[in-house]
Amino acid sequence: MNAQTPRPVSSPAGTPSQRLSPHFSLAEMTHSATAARRGLKNTPPPAVIEVLTRTAERMEEVRKALGDKPISVLSGYRSPAVNKAVGGSPTSAHMTGHAIDFICPGYGTPAQVVAQLRASPRMGGFDQIIEEFGEWIHIGFGPGQRGQVLSARRSGGRTVYVPFGTGQ
Repeated sequence: MNAQTPRPVSSPAGTPSQRLSPHFSLAEMTHSATAARRGLKNTPPPAVIEVLTRTAERMEEVRKALGDKPISVLSGYRSPAVNKAVGGSPTSAHMTGHAIDFICPGYGTPAQVVAQLRASPRMGGFDQIIEEFGEWIHIGFGPGQRGQVLSARRSGGRTVYVPFGTGQ
């Protein structure tokens, strides 16, 4: 990815190559392997593209907090059909463009990334940062602004959330 100036929305649905921020495009913020595999539409409406643009700008701050290491977005926007297909929460912030699941292998493990983000002064004003199953990080910038830093684990066939760093 190269650092380009974000382009304005060029059509009501945006274009896949549209830059939302210097390091994040609309295509990567809406990519879904599940949608592609199942033939599900995952095109956000214009209002969600506006939210995704703000989320991408916040992800630039995440990147800076991680020493400007590249971030790989695993899941960004999810249409309601895609969210249901992946087993997401019916109130998932992914459906409004407020949440991103990502990894940053150049920085370290998901736990190391979460520890750095929790300690970084750049990270004020977030809703949740969740180290999920030791595999990726979920970050939400939704309107709740709860400032929660959690770990997700499977227990008895269910996902349980505990405060990050409490031994799990």
